[in-house]
Amino acid sequence: MEKFSVLMICMGNICRSPTAEGVLRAKLEAAGLADRVELDSAGTHDYHVGRAPDRRAQRHALARGYDLSALRARQAEAADFERFDLLLAMDEQNLAGLRAICPPGREDRMRLLMSFATRHDAAEVPDPYYGGDAGFERVLDYIEDACDGVVASLGARLGLR
Repeated sequence: MEKFSVLMICMGNICRSPTAEGVLRAKLEAAGLADRVELDSAGTHDYHVGRAPDRRAQRHALARGYDLSALRARQAEAADFERFDLLLAMDEQNLAGLRAICPPGREDRMRLLMSFATRHDAAEVPDPYYGGDAGFERVLDYIEDACDGVVASLGARLGLR
């Protein structure tokens, strides 16, 4: 049985990428793909290594049914390009951070998460860290949309849709 692996990437791995990991995990479970996809998240910077997701991110995610409490921040590393088939960055800045550590020949594994979105035309998932509740809700709206696209793509790739 073919397996696939996805890594969600933002700057500190405490807001957007753990939210994306939690949302995608739930959507994969609902689609019957959870046992076929390895999933993780990481940050391009080491600011919060070992810490749980931001409390606001956890609160907003939980209100929509996504539990992020067990996740812990880590920093992305070159070895992730061997471990993961797809590395999805939240914005261009973090995509550039990935490019800086990408081994030669693995560039095709990187994309922006929002390239999978179908209901929102935003190119990036904005960082909600310095904003209020509306920013965390917008992040969830964008991530849910893009993760629906990721699930559809993985379902087709893994022969289930």
